[in-house]
Amino acid sequence: MEANNSIKNWAADDKPREKLILKGAAALSDAELIAILLATGAQNQSAVDLGRSMLKLAQQNLNTLAKLKIKQLQEIKGIGTAKAVTLIAALELGKRRQYADALHREKINSSKEAATILIPLMQDFEHEKFCVLYLNQANAIIAQEFVSSGGLTATTVDIKFILRSALQHLASKIIISHNHPSGSLAPSDADKRTTQKIKQAAMLMDILLVDHLIIAEQSYYSFADEGLI
Repeated sequence: MEANNSIKNWAADDKPREKLILKGAAALSDAELIAILLATGAQNQSAVDLGRSMLKLAQQNLNTLAKLKIKQLQEIKGIGTAKAVTLIAALELGKRRQYADALHREKINSSKEAATILIPLMQDFEHEKFCVLYLNQANAIIAQEFVSSGGLTATTVDIKFILRSALQHLASKIIISHNHPSGSLAPSDADKRTTQKIKQAAMLMDILLVDHLIIAEQSYYSFADEGLI
């Protein structure tokens, strides 16, 4: 039996798909955009209602929503595997679009520009990851690579691997980065020691360590900006 609040019964201007066609995607709320992805509602719930439930689960935060797993989304009544997978895929595409736009910059000339590339890559991990951007002499990105993965509190970094990759890519400079799943941007003593070890090792091969960024959610900490490199 069709729910009384089914989108099919709404006025044309209020239906998410029709609203998008008439007014553009920017005119839709987050819940309405999610409703289009979900396509259908559930018993006594429209697709928009389900979208609102998803946002409520994520504290109205799309970044938090992007971190939810399939099983967490399925805790919402009316959300099955297909709907959960569709939403996760859409959010991943959005993240990749953000990363792709940033990656095609001609040069990286500041910590802010580096962060626009690294935040989409690293913000959603639940464990620590270590990433390297390899640059040429003109600060253009040659390659990006994850070089290690650790637990929630520590990452083991293979400095020899980083430098070997830098030489293989003929990189003149590198930017290193790791995430803090805890949300804290404060560098640990281990972070500082690792940074100096990589800097000194890179110098022996005429490779410049430009910066080390710590990523936490949508924010970052720059060792270069703070005078620690």
